[in-house]
Amino acid sequence: MTTERRTEHIPSGRSRHHPLAPPDWLLKALRPSSAPVPWAAAARAGVALAAPLAVGFALDEPEYGALVSMGALSGVISDTADAYRMRVLHIAVPQLFGAVGVALGTLVFGHGWVAVGVVTVIALVSGMISSIGTVASVSGLLLLLNAVVGAGLPLPRPWWTAPLLLSAGGLFVLALSLLGWPLRGRQPERAAVATTYRALADTLEAAGGPAYEERRQQVTHALNQAYDLVLGRRARVHGRSPTLVRLLAQLNVVIPLVEAAPAAHLRGRPLPPEIPAAVRELATAVENGRTGTPALSLPPAHSPAERAIDAALRHAATIVLLAEPDPFNVDDRLGRPAALRVRARRAVRDMMLSGASWRYGLRLALCIGLAQILVSVVAIERSYWVALTVTFVLKPDFGSVFSRAVLRAVGTAGGLVVAAAVLAEVPRGWWDVPVMMVLGALIPVFSAKGYAFQTAAITPVILLLSDLLNHHGFDLIRPRLLDSLIGCAITLVAGYLLWPESWSTRIGDRLADTVDDAARYVERAFGVVQPDTEGGRQAARTARLQARRRIYRDLSGVRSEFQRALTEPPPTGARAAAWWPLVVAVERIVDATTAARVRVNHGAREPGAGEVSAVVTELRGLAEGVRSSRVPAPARTPPPAGAEDDASVLAPVRHEIAAARAITAPTG
Repeated sequence: MTTERRTEHIPSGRSRHHPLAPPDWLLKALRPSSAPVPWAAAARAGVALAAPLAVGFALDEPEYGALVSMGALSGVISDTADAYRMRVLHIAVPQLFGAVGVALGTLVFGHGWVAVGVVTVIALVSGMISSIGTVASVSGLLLLLNAVVGAGLPLPRPWWTAPLLLSAGGLFVLALSLLGWPLRGRQPERAAVATTYRALADTLEAAGGPAYEERRQQVTHALNQAYDLVLGRRARVHGRSPTLVRLLAQLNVVIPLVEAAPAAHLRGRPLPPEIPAAVRELATAVENGRTGTPALSLPPAHSPAERAIDAALRHAATIVLLAEPDPFNVDDRLGRPAALRVRARRAVRDMMLSGASWRYGLRLALCIGLAQILVSVVAIERSYWVALTVTFVLKPDFGSVFSRAVLRAVGTAGGLVVAAAVLAEVPRGWWDVPVMMVLGALIPVFSAKGYAFQTAAITPVILLLSDLLNHHGFDLIRPRLLDSLIGCAITLVAGYLLWPESWSTRIGDRLADTVDDAARYVERAFGVVQPDTEGGRQAARTARLQARRRIYRDLSGVRSEFQRALTEPPPTGARAAAWWPLVVAVERIVDATTAARVRVNHGAREPGAGEVSAVVTELRGLAEGVRSSRVPAPARTPPPAGAEDDASVLAPVRHEIAAARAITAPTG
């Protein structure tokens, strides 16, 4: 049956702008990222959102089809993992929380202040569990979103109907995402390891040049992703899987090459092209699962850095092409993760004892409570959209709250243009199916471009589904925009401006902690007391590798926080820009320390205990200087860097520390 729908990068300084031009922080937030188009995810989203509508129209139950599509929408938003087993967690677990949320919301629908209180308590719980991790964050989001929908929208009865239909939509997305598992079960993990090798090849190719720092960041990110996938998979496998053992061995042997890259960069000249080419060959072998005998054609190695790369590359080639690595000779480097049950217990305990978790939960509960009270006192059409907007915007782990509020308003306005055309021109009925397929496919594509683009893609989908549930047609447009603006205003005032911690950057404190970690890394790398047994030396090396990986992970987190702070308006964005040279300086200190250790391992003279102690003391002092500086001084020109043949391998480390201290030193 068909009825008519229509009832009526990094700043280098300040740039000059026209007085009416948008500010820099907004332009940065609106700039689309260059992420590739996720074709498979787009196809899944289009089918997952359109198929339930087709079934609903075929059974003359369009409302049921719309609810299943709503559940599919939450599954599409959650479908962000690469590995198939991780997809089960990322999609199925949030669906369980979403079902609980909509059930609770449905039970209190129409109960006035009881509904306000229940939804506010759910907001507190949602905010607290969101601090645990990625899956928990999405679970908390769906718990609250579905509770708001259930409490604000008349859904089919009995109470269990809506949870069942919404869960069916999410599980449909999960089923579609797992279709390739039998054929590509290990492909995501294998591709992640191969990506690490290719990123390393690009880094080695850039060694000695200006593009090295950016390429090294890509290696760190790729290595983190690969370890998370492989070790996360091993945590759920009893015993030693031969495939995973091989992947872990291939990933472990890339670490010496990663360590040797800073030493190669400090040489100040490019590496022979045969070296990155050989690493790319290994990446292809990893991706294709190829085995055989290594056949490397490498130039002669002369300096300690060259010898380090040569030895590491030959060892990597042997392990990558080895058919059956020894399962009992594979070091997990970062340590094998604890069982999922143990990690869940730890996460809940940490959440209950965390002040940050309680503060975020209270912020979210305050904003949701104010939204619910407002719509209970003032007659606002489709009032549940106010709380929905608050829920989407007030997610600090998803990015800057301020910029998300602004971007959501912008994205909503853009999405309403598309929604207005659809609601005005497309008759309600079977024509909704192809329209939904197109709109659904655009969600993963636009989500990869940025938050404003994701909002613009999701808005017409939600409005189309809402129209199928309440038949308001074109009249949905104006209330949708008004409710979104009210929700953004509540979030900016009660969830942002009233909480100084939300608009003050903590990059300085986190950087200081990382500098302290760098000092401990130097102590471990050049400790005075060296183990005199093979087992002791291996344990010390593993501890040093773990310390280095933790530092790089921390620095990656600092960079992410910096990128988030850059999208804030002044003064936070300006402070973040001022801290940036110090972020780079700390990374260079860690790189120089790693390069020094590599050079010692391959023939350079070990530094004396006094020199090591002096470097550690300087790093401790730098950490204190970072903590005491509200805003770093303008970057100064550091003294010339030491060459590779300096008398001491720690000379480049001291140079980088001096450059960092020049940044934190007071001016005037």
